[in-house]
This record gives sequence, structure tokens and C-alpha cells, in this order.
Amino acid sequence: MMIVWEATLYLFNGGAQQLFEVKAFHEENRSWFIGQSVQQDGRLLFVTPMDPLFLILYYLIKADKEQQGKFQPLDQVVLDSDYPNCLLLLKCADVKQCIHHITEVKEIGSQKFHKYSQEKTLKWLKKKVSQTVKALKSNNIIVGERVYAATFISSKQITDTEEVGVGSDKSLMNLSSGGSRSADYVRYAHGLISEYIPEDLSKELLKYLGLPELKSPAAEPPLKKRKLSDAPVEPEEDYTKFNSSNLKTKKANSKMSAAQKALAKVDKTGMKSISAFFSSKPKASK
Repeated sequence: MMIVWEATLYLFNGGAQQLFEVKAFHEENRSWFIGQSVQQDGRLLFVTPMDPLFLILYYLIKADKEQQGKFQPLDQVVLDSDYPNCLLLLKCADVKQCIHHITEVKEIGSQKFHKYSQEKTLKWLKKKVSQTVKALKSNNIIVGERVYAATFISSKQITDTEEVGVGSDKSLMNLSSGGSRSADYVRYAHGLISEYIPEDLSKELLKYLGLPELKSPAAEPPLKKRKLSDAPVEPEEDYTKFNSSNLKTKKANSKMSAAQKALAKVDKTGMKSISAFFSSKPKASK
């Protein structure tokens, strides 16, 4: 039996003893050849076992807000008109034995009453993060900035240099407050776990793990714009010193050769211009 949960597909095995998450890998122009026929839907489905407490957690948080922290039986908490099969979550193996990880329990006679406990939930989620970190390292999965160096440094070498007992709460604190490499694993694991919990709880878990919240880089300040006004704009420098005659002289001097510049410094008093020798002589008067 399958149920759909916030655009996610979940699967129960026979007897609803185990919950599975179903994810689809889909590409365009993909089909399956089955016998002598072609199946147009070429999706590839991945079925992964999942802890049902993650789904029950949503109902507990909702009931805690609506009932103001009152103790209730689980079958009155896990109710959903849109997904009536959600009651099958309570039939999964070990749910009743593990529900105390996220709730406070009161027992009256033979009946048990529960209410959501954020403190217990954070401890439980911290263990989940620890287990995820251990799985990432044992499978030699590179995370964080180190993926760029994976070609040159073996993942086993990285794991060996960071070997920390991630099974205990104290070690997780060392991971989060230690070097950037170990913190990368904890942050990555936190991101994976956060896909299955509310956003507010994810932020609380981030603080509980001792991880600083990532901040987006500060935007560059906008360029200063000149204020528009009706007053005439005055030049910031005095340009009157650059008159036209000086500019012409400077331009002419810039094109003169060294010999021409030396000749220009000679005293030419009483000397005729060379053009005077080629000009026509004046006619004598009769």
C-alpha cells in the first residue's frame, strides 16, 4: 500500500511493518522494453527504508500547537482526513517502543498518553546526525569543499586523518566545533536530516549541534549617484589655464624632432626666412 505525502511517495510492505520512501529517477525520451511491448513510463524507482517517526513527528508538533501541550493517545494524534492511511504508521515495527524518543509519556492504567517533546526530539535527531556522519565516512563520501581535492587526495586518507568516535554526543560536539573538514560532515548530515523535519525544528537542531548558521555574502554597496538639482553644475577643476594657444603650442612641440627643437631655441634676430630667397624681386620704378 502506498500513500502520497507532500509530493512524496511512501510505501508500506505487507502488514505495514516497514515504511519505505519512494524516489523516481526520470529522464525525457526514456522507455522500458517489457517482453514484446514498450512501456512509455521510463522512470526508475528507488525504494529506501525510512524511520516512521519522522512522519509521526509532524502530527505530534501539530497536535501540540492545537491542544496546547495536552497528553493524548497516539491514535487521536495521528489523524489526517487527506491521508486516512496515516494510521498505518502506528503499526510499523518498533514505533510504540521508540515513540518515547520524541514524546513525553504518561500511563494511566493500561492506556498511554503522549505529547510532543522538543528536548527529546533534538537528542534523537542528534543521534540521527551522528549515524549519518558515520555512514558518509564509512562509504568514503566526500562532502563540503573537499570534493574539489578528491582527485588528488584519497577519501580513505581523509577519513583516517579525521577519525573521531561519532557514536557519542560528546564526539559530535567535537566534530561541530573542530576543524572545517569534520564540520562539513556534520553540516551535510544536518542538511540531509532537515529534508524530513519542519524548517523551525531544523534551525533549532542547527543550534543544538553547535553549528553557526550560514550567512549569504553581503551585497556590494550600490554606486553613488550624483544628486539631480536645478542648480547649474560647476566644474570641479579650473580649466581656464588650458587655453587654445597653449594647447596648439604644446601640440606643435610634441610633433617636433630634437633638431627642430634645438633650432627653435636659436636667436633669429636679423635673419631672413628661407622663403625670402625664392620670392620674386620687386620691380624697379621708372
